[in-house]
Amino acid sequence: MKDIGMLISLDPIAIDQACIDLVYSSKDRGRNHLVRRIESRHGVLTIEAAAELGYGSREYELIEI
Repeated sequence: MKDIGMLISLDPIAIDQACIDLVYSSKDRGRNHLVRRIESRHGVLTIEAAAELGYGSREYELIEI
């Protein structure tokens, strides 16, 4: 998948969620392969579980600079 940029956050869950959202919304040709890998490893479930355990929040705001 092509470069989608750099993301920075003090919240590990928010940054993971933002990355997942950017991948899922991408129109890149490599997107489908990456999505299959994420889903085969239960990537979204891991983020949900970590948020429930209090490691961070799935809420974020993207600010482009």
